[in-house]
Formats: sequence, C-alpha cells, structure tokens
Amino acid sequence: MNTMTFCDYLRSLRIDGDFVELAAKAGEVTREVREAVRERAALNQWKVLEALQSAGLMEGHFFPTTGYGLGDMGREVLDEAVAKIFRAEAGCMRWQIASGTHALTAALFGTLAPGKSMLSITGAPYDTMLPVIGNADKAPGTLAYWGVGYRELPLREDGHIDIGGIADALKADVGLVYLQRSRGYTWRPSLCVKELAEAIAEVRRHAPEVTVMVDNCYGEMVELSEPTEFGADIVGGSLIKNLGGAFAPCGGYLAGKKQVIERALERVIAPGVGVEEGPTLGYNRVLAQGLFMSPNIIGAALEGAVWSAWILEQLGFKVSPRWDEPRTDIIQAICLESTERQIAFCRGIQKAGAVDHSAMPEPVVQPGYRDPIIMAGGTFIQGSSIELSADGPLRPPYACYLQGGMSFAHVQLGLMLALQEMRSQDLL
Repeated sequence: MNTMTFCDYLRSLRIDGDFVELAAKAGEVTREVREAVRERAALNQWKVLEALQSAGLMEGHFFPTTGYGLGDMGREVLDEAVAKIFRAEAGCMRWQIASGTHALTAALFGTLAPGKSMLSITGAPYDTMLPVIGNADKAPGTLAYWGVGYRELPLREDGHIDIGGIADALKADVGLVYLQRSRGYTWRPSLCVKELAEAIAEVRRHAPEVTVMVDNCYGEMVELSEPTEFGADIVGGSLIKNLGGAFAPCGGYLAGKKQVIERALERVIAPGVGVEEGPTLGYNRVLAQGLFMSPNIIGAALEGAVWSAWILEQLGFKVSPRWDEPRTDIIQAICLESTERQIAFCRGIQKAGAVDHSAMPEPVVQPGYRDPIIMAGGTFIQGSSIELSADGPLRPPYACYLQGGMSFAHVQLGLMLALQEMRSQDLL
C-alpha cells in the first residue's frame, strides 16, 4: 500500500526540508480558519443550488441557439439564477462579455450621460479601468470623450473608505458612484460587504437617485452576502474569475436593478435588443456547471491563500490579508520588495501549472496596463484567475498577487515551488 504523504511528495520534488516542515506546520496552525472557510463555501453552495432549482434549470436548457439567439430559454434561466443568487431584480451571464472590464464598461456607458460625472469613492480604480474613463486628452471612445466627468475620493491612510468625506464629494453632476471591492494592484485591504454597505447607505442619505456600482471582481461568494443586498444598483465581474468556477471558457456577469442591467446589456449588444438577443452556441451547460461549482472552487482557493499567508509570514514577508484576518476576495497580496523576487515567485507558480508548466513568464506591458507586469498561470482557460495564478506590476511595493486554485493541494504545491525558485536564485 502506498503511504506517501504530502510532505513525502514535496521531498521527492527536492523541496528544501525547512519548507517541508513549514508546510506541515501550516496545515495544523491554519486548520480552524480553513474549516470556517469550508463552512461558508457550503452555505454558498446551497444558495447556488437553490437558485438553479428555483429557476427551473433543465437538460433542455443546454440546447444551443444560433443567429440572434431570440427566445433562448436556457439563457433566461441562467439570468434568473444570477438574480436570485445576488438577491437582485435582474441578472445576466453572457459569453459575449469579454472580461470584467468589459462588463463594468457596459454598465458605465449604459448609465452615464454627457454632462454627468463618475465619482469613485475607493480611490483610483484598477489599471484597466483608467483607459475607459479617459483623461484630459479625451481619447476617442472614452467616457471623457463623450463628455462624462470623473472625480475620486481617496481612501483613508488605512486603506478604508472615507465615509465622512462622501457628502462633500457628491456634487450635483454626479450620476454614478463607483466602488472597487478588491485591492487591484494597490497595497490596500480589499473591502468587506459591511464596509461597502455603510458607504452605500451614506451615498443614499445625500444622493438617493444616484446609481451605485460595485466592481465585484474576485469577491463573489467569498462572504455570505453581496453588495446588491445593501443597495448597490449594479455589480459586475468576469466569469474567468469566481463565478465561472473554472468551467466557463469566457464571459462576464451583471446583477442589480432591472433598468440598470437592461441599459448595460444594450451597450453590450445594441439599444432596443440588448436583453432579447445573444445566441448561447451551447455555452449554457458550462456556464451553469461553473456557477454550480464556484463556491467549492472559491473555498479551495481561500484555503490555499490562508495556508500560504501563514508560511509567508513565518518567512518574514509582509502579506495582506494576514493568514487569520477576515477575507472578502480570493487575492493574497505578498510584498516581495524587488522585481527579481516578483519574477522568481511567478516562475515558481508557473512550474505548478497543469498547462504550460515549462513556460518562462517574462514581464511585458499588456493592453490596458501602464507598467510591465509579470503574470504566471498554467491555466486551462487563458487568463483564468480562479485557477492558480500569480501576477504583479513591476513597481513599488513590488508585490505579487496570488489567487485562485481549483484545489487546496494545487495551491500548496504552487507556493512550495515558488519559494524553492526564489531560494535557487539566492533571493531568500
């Protein structure tokens, strides 16, 4: 009988003994926190199951539609399930939405009219949103080009929302208030639903008619509630992150108020037909399957993040969140203090990939980003960050952002290979 343990396996890969000892210790120390993660995942799993059952998902809903996609009952059932999960008036999943940025862009253009302004109350948005907003040069296609203004309320020094500053920031021209739940590529805490709810309530006190939008990327079903339950008019994100459950090959989702969702979908497709059109081409099965599996996959990723954070803390790295702190997204930020460490860490994560494990990640400037970025991800779906991946821009504080993992075991292996790679280059 084969009695090999995880530590035995690590030794067979020639992982250094002190790392193996840390791996074993981490399993013991983090057990209680990881058990709590699994309990939340189970509750979210039941919520998703109930939504799919209540929407009446059947085998026949997987039949592909082509052309215009008119009358696609499977698409309509998945839209209803998304609405139920987010306890919202409406929802949608569309493979035609190329990314989280695409979903959020559709919502912005569907809501904001010339002469109105977008107010971000969580500081500067994620890198890929900045070209969408535009700036003084009013590049064609941007919000600025169409006469939409932009302002932002900086976060407090501790990285949290300046609730007291919201009232003064809400000028008469503000048409949409924007909140980013996740940290993006900044060294600040991701924001919990409770804090988002407090900010939304403050907005409502001073500007009850303004549209409130939450960039929900990386945060879906990490907690037991969503921003739409506390007044957000629209949330959105990518299906190659949390909600796709590592099954969705592409796509994005939106959930919120019916009218706001309809306007966003008209920007994805066309005015007057946005909700009714959109052939599914047979994707309904994998979208439904990914949605069903997502709480379990999210739970595995979170377990891996907790375990990894404890080990990294023992090695002297600054991490956010710390291993035993509450989590509101799947991202584990690690301050590595040099580009050399960033590159080595990502190359180690790449070696754990099921796909392209022999590839050598190199920093490049990608569309939508202003700095060279190192990205690792031996993923089945290109760019999937619900699968094990790590990335980071080569700029201070020289951090890598570890996220995803279809299994706890995969995250464990990835971290060990990343640490070994750094040590092999005398970077530890």
